[in-house]
This record gives sequence, structure tokens and C-alpha cells, in this order.
Amino acid sequence: MKKEKILIADDSEMNRSILDDMLSDNYEIIEAEDGVQAVAALKQYGSELSLLLLDIVMPRMDGFGVLEAMNQNGWIKSVPVIIISSENTSTHVERAYELGATDFIARPFDTLIVRRRVVNTLLLYAKQKRLINMVEDQVYEKECQSDLMIDILAHVMEFRNGESGMHILHVRTLTDLLLSCIMAKTTKYDLTMADISIISTASALHDIGKMVIDEKVLNKPGRLTTEEFEVMKTHTVLGAEMISDLLMYMQEPLVKVAYEICRWHHERYDGKGYPDGLIGDEIPISAQVVSLADVYDALTSERVYKPKFSHEEAVNMIINGECGAFNPLLLECLNENVELFRDMFENDSPEDLKRHKLRRISEEALRGEGGCVSHRTLRLLDRERVRNNFYASMTEAVQFEFVTSPPMLTLSAYGAKKLGIDEIIMDPRHDPKASALMSEQTWERLFRSIAQTTPEKPEVRLDCQLHYGDSERWSKLVMRSMWTDDVEPKIEGVLGTVTDINDSHMKMLELEKKAAHDSMTGLLNRESAKEQIELLIHNNPGSNYAMVFFDVDFFKKANDIYGHAFGDEVLKHVAKCLTESIRGTDISCRAGGDEFLVFLEYNTEIEKTVERIFNVICGDFNGFSISVSMGIALSRDIGASYDDLFHAADSAAYASKRAGKGRLVFYDDSMKNILETQNESVDGR
Repeated sequence: MKKEKILIADDSEMNRSILDDMLSDNYEIIEAEDGVQAVAALKQYGSELSLLLLDIVMPRMDGFGVLEAMNQNGWIKSVPVIIISSENTSTHVERAYELGATDFIARPFDTLIVRRRVVNTLLLYAKQKRLINMVEDQVYEKECQSDLMIDILAHVMEFRNGESGMHILHVRTLTDLLLSCIMAKTTKYDLTMADISIISTASALHDIGKMVIDEKVLNKPGRLTTEEFEVMKTHTVLGAEMISDLLMYMQEPLVKVAYEICRWHHERYDGKGYPDGLIGDEIPISAQVVSLADVYDALTSERVYKPKFSHEEAVNMIINGECGAFNPLLLECLNENVELFRDMFENDSPEDLKRHKLRRISEEALRGEGGCVSHRTLRLLDRERVRNNFYASMTEAVQFEFVTSPPMLTLSAYGAKKLGIDEIIMDPRHDPKASALMSEQTWERLFRSIAQTTPEKPEVRLDCQLHYGDSERWSKLVMRSMWTDDVEPKIEGVLGTVTDINDSHMKMLELEKKAAHDSMTGLLNRESAKEQIELLIHNNPGSNYAMVFFDVDFFKKANDIYGHAFGDEVLKHVAKCLTESIRGTDISCRAGGDEFLVFLEYNTEIEKTVERIFNVICGDFNGFSISVSMGIALSRDIGASYDDLFHAADSAAYASKRAGKGRLVFYDDSMKNILETQNESVDGR
């Protein structure tokens, strides 16, 4: 059996020899005499190393230098570090842990302690890797569920539009490929793999506004009249309005991108498009790419008003400017990949096209883009949860997970709100709220149906009556049973797999609890903060509340001039100042990007409290001047509703920006429509 590799970095040959004698029977030992040699060994062996035993005081480069190099190169994510040193002051220990060390053993050390700590660390990382793999499988499963929701929505739209059922899938695939190409060509648009995933997913909604266009206009053979064309053009604004009506999701990246695409995918690079006549890169790159993908697929597909063109003809028409004006970089990407596009759409089935997307997601996972793997995975899970809730709200479907033992029903946030029950219900057969939703007989039918599933026939479809408030509705439940890969279920389906499914689900709940906090700043994320705020308002009616919303002025400048790592430190500093300036009972969160939110219950002098928070945050940080544009909304003025307070505080923050930034502004009625005005002038579709 191949031994795991352990790197020992210590300038004392005696210390290295002692540790070698302790561990060489079970592990392959690699030695380094100083920090420079340790870094060279980390470069050489990389992920082959299972552990680093590291001294602090060494010549040329000390242990802290090694830890800093590991952080800079991402090695700290996969190679655990145990510090073994006589430098055991609290300052040294604290700094080692801050730089990512897993454990600290002070000299002189006991053989048994060293062996036990080494074994424990290796087991911990092995379990973490298995858990990460399990969670990534769940992410991919949720990605497929997200695709299913998109396909349902796309089918509804295309059925009415009279378009090919493949149109939206083609647009998504083309968008994905074009964005990947442009990301390889330039850093101008600062795209990440996560951005590409969000944009390609949101592209499915580009024509959602057509759902309210008269079918006589929508499916008219031949050329539209001037009046009909003006009606058709309104689908961009109508689609954007449909998206903007989803107020509770408007701060989510997916929804923001969907708004951009809906409103601006008929703009032209030369400024002659509609509805707002944006020019060049005034048009978001998301809308530019979807526009080109939409035109390309429309040309290569047969429609009621036009024949089908070949892929070569379509490319020539687009490049020659016969179908609008596009970004020259995008035209290069199209021209370079035309053979790939043609082969993909002529030969691939819908399942093949979806596999292209999943392959890209796998590549993203292998690259470990952004943060450590566990943080990235939690971020993906959070993003998929938002996606599922969003598409559920668009299709008016209720999503849920059901574990058989112990019986546990987990609803999406949208589903719980629609049905009027809690998101998580233990043993729904005996919970009064769940019993009110379905009769005991229906629950028993559901249990029996699940028990009869097998890996070969995992799906269950059940027609039943559900109670919605005071009415009853016939509904269809569509479910799919799942088993862990390492358990062979008996023919009854759930027997023999109950524990593993339940353990996996409980681990998922634990991870979701961790996902309530922003991994960078340690503050709550916006969704979790909203839940706590709404609970506080519900439990304390009649109290006075203040919602404070702000973002960091000129934050892009910090990233552009000093780099993204410095920008991250700015956000951490702001979060630290924020935490130190508020009470333990106040709720604070990172709302997204450089945006932060604070929710306070107060009795008197709220103005002084907010001013103190503002002054603590503003100041110098390593040569960068931090100021914020802060908006404050008070419940005494607009009522104690989270959505109303958030909207008002956001409006006040924008008023602060318009007034010159670096100030705090309290909301008043003059700001009521300020965000709508901002959207009209900036988004322009």
C-alpha cells in the first residue's frame, strides 16, 4: 500500500531525525532544512503531500513565511499544517492559526501526542474531502434541478412563441461558449466562471416579455407593420418589469443579470437598438452576448416569418452587419468557433448540450475558483438555492425535499410561503400544520409510493388534494428517490439506505447553517439576515427599528489600483469596524459585493447611533481612504416591513451617492421613486 507523504521542515537535523523515527514506519518522510526548501518541496510534490510539520524559527525563511507562501499559492487548502515549535507564546500561536495552521504542538513533545495529532489531522482532512465530494454531488444534482425548472419555463414560453423547443437551450449554450471565449481573450469585463454560469442561466429568460404580447403579432407570418413592430419591441421593457416585480430577489446576482438581459438584448453596439439606444459597452456584456446568441440561433432556425439559413450564411450575415451591430470581440469569438457551433447544434441532442455545461462546471470545481473549496461549495449551494427559489416563483411550483427516516419535509422558501407552513417539518404525519396540508391517508400513500421505488424506477407521480388556506386543490407530486453510491438498496427501495440518506441530509443542514454567514467577512449573508430581521419584527410588534444600508465609495478603485486581495482586506476591515460599532443584539450582514446592511431596534437618539457607526467605518486603511454612502430608513416613517425598509434605505443610500458620496442620508418621501428613476436612466431598456 502506498504510504502518505509528510514534509518535515525544521533547521535542526536532530528534530527532523526524531520526528522521522516517530513516523517513518507508517509514512513516507520528506525533509527540508529551512523555509526555502519547504516551499520548493511544496512546489515539487503539491497535492501528493498529506501533511506539513513546520518549525517557526528557521534561516532564510521562517515558518510564517512558509505559511504566507502556502496561502498565496493555494496550497493551504489541500495540505494541513501542524506547527511544532518551542516558540509557543500566544502571539506566535495566534499568528500561526490566522495563517491557516491546523494544530500547534509545543516542544518538548511526547511521541504519543505527535502520532495522535498527526493521525487525527489526516483523518480530519480525509473526512473533509469525502464531505466535499458529497456536497459537490449535491451541487450537480441541484444544477440539474435548476435546468429542469428552466426547461419548464422555456417550454411554456416557446409553446406560445411558436419557436423551436431547442431555442432557449441553444441560446444558453452559445452564451456559455461565447463568454468563455471572451474571458480567454480579455480581462476587460472581469468575468469569472461563476459569472458565466449566472449569465448563461439567466439567458433563458431573455424573451419572457413575449408572454404578454398579442399572439397575432407574436406569430404573424411575414413582415410586421410599423405599428406591430412597436408592439413587439415592448417585450424588452415588459420582461424587465416582470423581473423587477420580484422585489425579494432583486439583490441576487442572477435576478440582476436577468433584468439586464431582458431589457437590453435588443440594443445595438452602434446605439441604434431599443428600447434605450445604449452605445458600446454601455450595454452590459451579459445582454451583448445573449443578443448575439439569440440572433445566431434565430438565423439558423426556421420561423413562421423566415426560412432557415446555414451556419456559414448566418455567420456571414452577422459579421457583414446585416442583422445588427455587435461588439468586435464577440464577432471574433463567433468567427473562431463557428465550426464548433455548427457541429454542436447539428449533431448534439439536448442531453449532450447539457453535458457540455456540466463539463464546464466540473472544470470550475477542479480549478477551485475563489476561496477554499469548502467556501466555494457553500457559495454554490447558496446560489443554487436562490436559483431554485427564483424559478419556482416564476413557474408557481413548490419544491421540496423529503427524507423518510426520520420523516422530514424541507420546503423551498417560496413553497413554504405559498403553502403557509414552516420550511422544515419533522415527522409531517404528526405535525398539525402538515396534517392540515394533506390528510393522513395521503401521507401514507406518499410513504408507500416512495418505499416502492428502485434505482431502475426512481420516480413517483402522485395526484392528491392539498389544502391551501380555506380551499382544496388537486395537485401533482413529482418525486425522485435517491440513494448513496456506496449502498446497494434492497428491492423495496428505501430499506437499507435510510441511515445514509438521513446522515447526508443532516450534514447538508449543517452546511446550510454555515452557509448563513459570508465566508470572507464572517457577517451574516443577506438571506439569513432577512430571516432574522423578519423574525425580530414579528416577535416585537410596536418597536422602533432602523434599517441602515451602505456601500464602500470608490471600492472598484481599491481593486484596480491595489489588487483584489487588497479589496478583500478592505471589506474585512469594514466588517470588523461595523461589528465593533454595533450592539450584540443588532443584526448586520454583507448584502453583496461591497454592500452592507445593519438593522437596529432603538428607543431614542437613533441619529447619534447611526452617526457613530458611520464615523467608526470611515477612515484610513493602509493608505486607502474609506468612505461610505449610507442610507437610513426608520420604521416610524414607513412601517416595520423588511422589504419596505430595505427599499427605502437603498433609496436613501443612492440619494447619498447623488449628493456627492461620503455621507449619511435619512429617507424621506422625496426619495420614493429614486431607484425607479435610476433604473430608467441607467438600464434604459
